[in-house]
Amino acid sequence: MAIINKNKGYKWEFQNIGGASRVKIRSGADIAHLDELDPKMWTVLSCPVKGLEIDEKSLLYMDCDGDGKIRVNDVICTSKWMTSAVRNPDVFLEGKDFFDIEQFNLENETGKILYSSARQILGNLGKEGTIISLVEAADIASIFSKTRFNGDGVITEASADIQEDKSAIAAALAVIGGVADRSGENGITAEIIEAFYKNLADYASWLDAAVEAPCGDRTDEAIALYNDLDAKVRDFFVRSALAAFSPDSVSALDVQTSLIGAISADNLSEKMAEIAAYPISRVTGRPEIELSAPVNPAWNDKFRTLMSIMEMSEAKVLTEEDWNAIGARFAAYTSWKSSKAGEVVETLGIDAVKSFLAQDRKEALLSLVAEDASLKAEADNIALVDKFLHLNRDFYRLLRNFVTLNDFYDKDSKTTAIFQSGRLLIDQRECRFCMNVADMGKHSTMAPTSGMFLVYCDCTTKASPAKIQIVAAVTVGEIGDLIVGKNAVYYDNSGCEWDAVITKVVDNPISVAQAFWSPYRRMAKAVENLISKNAADKDAKMMKDATAKINAAPAAVPAQPAGTPPAQAQPFDIGKFAGIFAALGMAVGMIGSAIASLAKGIFALAWWQVILAFVGVMLIISGPAMIMAWMKLRRRNIAPLLNANGWAVNASSKISIPFGETLTDIARFPKMKLKDPYAKRGLAPWKKWLISLSVIIVVLVSLWLTGLLSWAGFNSPFQCCDEEVVEEVVEEVVEEVVMETPVEE
Repeated sequence: MAIINKNKGYKWEFQNIGGASRVKIRSGADIAHLDELDPKMWTVLSCPVKGLEIDEKSLLYMDCDGDGKIRVNDVICTSKWMTSAVRNPDVFLEGKDFFDIEQFNLENETGKILYSSARQILGNLGKEGTIISLVEAADIASIFSKTRFNGDGVITEASADIQEDKSAIAAALAVIGGVADRSGENGITAEIIEAFYKNLADYASWLDAAVEAPCGDRTDEAIALYNDLDAKVRDFFVRSALAAFSPDSVSALDVQTSLIGAISADNLSEKMAEIAAYPISRVTGRPEIELSAPVNPAWNDKFRTLMSIMEMSEAKVLTEEDWNAIGARFAAYTSWKSSKAGEVVETLGIDAVKSFLAQDRKEALLSLVAEDASLKAEADNIALVDKFLHLNRDFYRLLRNFVTLNDFYDKDSKTTAIFQSGRLLIDQRECRFCMNVADMGKHSTMAPTSGMFLVYCDCTTKASPAKIQIVAAVTVGEIGDLIVGKNAVYYDNSGCEWDAVITKVVDNPISVAQAFWSPYRRMAKAVENLISKNAADKDAKMMKDATAKINAAPAAVPAQPAGTPPAQAQPFDIGKFAGIFAALGMAVGMIGSAIASLAKGIFALAWWQVILAFVGVMLIISGPAMIMAWMKLRRRNIAPLLNANGWAVNASSKISIPFGETLTDIARFPKMKLKDPYAKRGLAPWKKWLISLSVIIVVLVSLWLTGLLSWAGFNSPFQCCDEEVVEEVVEEVVEEVVMETPVEE
């Protein structure tokens, strides 16, 4: 790959999107001069060829070095090849799946080849005009279906004009096999032709050297029986020789009665494997098998059949010499059979084999293959047309997602980037920024740094046995019920519907408004958890105490003697509880005093000061969360998610607050008045207003009577109710009660 040229002569136009300056690719001249663009100015330095929303075949064509990645140099190499082949490179901006071949640059060698090949395609398809489509160029079978030769070195029956050649091709395909021709039919190559005629010759030569079968049609059967019995019969002769050498060992070398006794109680038909291990005949010390004597039942059928085929029914015994002589009769025939060659053509029959050899069309077929192979360059150039048309449609789209990220930041919601895989519908929202997850481990590490609220989902569908994983960004609305286990529906870009379930949530701010209420939600959640915990603890303690008292009740009540009067209930001692009442009164007084002081302080402020104070309290509570959310929202970046999928992102790609609002659509219902038939029925509106007005009047009158509206000029008619007088009276009463209360030990 050539080193990137960094010549600064070409003037580029720039734009600021996604928080970074990016070059504009708006003309064919821009595409032609990509080699002059400093790679540091490219938004992406590499991306994978798989898993993107663009034709994978187009991406493979762009991957010039075939390493599975599209890099800067791959893009430059592709741009040079494409722009040199056409008169006006602006045509690539249209992204169409057809092309007018008159637009090829005939002054360039690549343009000439593409023009000639496109003409040939149109001619082979019988199509008039100068427009060729991607579908037509991609249908290789149709292009070559009406041609004898297509440059792949494979010939079919259609490639031959002579019937003998057609028959030979068909026979070779039948016995040797074939390979796929560009026309879609099976054909044969030079190697298959050579193998076919070699097997014909070898098989014919082997048949010419045939040896007479010693047993006629049953020779092969006899040889098979002899081979099965050979080891067992030779074992018998060895045992017989050893018994003759040592007569005392005859009983040990013969069938062991103890072995037969061990299996005699069983079903002997199931013990043939054990019986077959016994000698084939009784060992007596004589080196011969009496043919009239019984033979081991496991070998009897094979032995008798072989003796019948070898016509030994008149013989009385079978000696070792007789057995060796039988094997010698088979030697020549066996040697010939083992030297069999060219058996793959045996199914054709000897007559067909000799006919093909007599016709000898080998050289004629090889010449057809050579003629077909001579057109290889022209046929390969036809494949270049398919490459060009793929790139004509998809290359500019890649540039909009590689050199820049224009498709992602496009204002038209119908335009999506090649890494956006579909839409997720969840919690009355449609999340349009969804990506396939290639490596969950990398995503788990890098996703939090994106600053976005993300949900990861496992997706399944009946249309595909494979499960996919996606990640979706939620950029509008509240967190709501976005928790692990929640179900949703995912639609990929092809329209296929998937069942989705959340498997992981990356919690980051969605909006400043959502951050404003987050402290209150956390406090409410904490209070709710605390109340639930206390209630559960008290309930458990109460049940424990009640159970203990119930169990201890019989033992705690002493038995009363007969005639003992019942115990008298103790009278209520008000003095005993005076301290408690005084303490409660003091507490109520302090709380009332505090409330009165707070109310007096609030009402001492002007109305606008009250509003400012309220706003100040709200800011103290929600301000930090809102500031942190605002800072995180400004840093939202898609680069970590792309990097986790194998991209090499070279520039920051931020998601601003306004742009983020376009990535998620939330349900918006029209304004309407609808009645819920199951809603709880409340008071009539006039009753609600009457109650509210009454409460306000009571509150105002109470404040007036207690002197809390004196700041506004409304003095209380009861001067004794001033705060200081009330406090003094309360203190005197408490002191008097405490002094009179007796102290108990």
